[in-house]
Amino acid sequence: MSTKALAFDLDAPWDLHPRVEIRPERFGALLYSFDTRRLSFLRSPELLAVVQQLANAASARAACLAAGVGEAELPPYRAALARLAETDMITARAAHEQGSA
Repeated sequence: MSTKALAFDLDAPWDLHPRVEIRPERFGALLYSFDTRRLSFLRSPELLAVVQQLANAASARAACLAAGVGEAELPPYRAALARLAETDMITARAAHEQGSA
């Protein structure tokens, strides 16, 4: 697992970036950023469920658990969420809320 994935805080609240749209697909989903014009693939319906749970969950860990991801399955989801954070597809909720105030 990469150092960046290990640094991703599963216990912090995260949200989909407000300028990112989700397009569900059979394989998972496409995420499109209107700011960066970047396209990201969510390669499983389970990861899509996690991303969709972020706004309603107290933390990324809680979003994973709500989407049916068990504690033992967290490492690959942490890595995927870290990559989404690196590319600004998801954003820490505190930073997101401060930017809109």
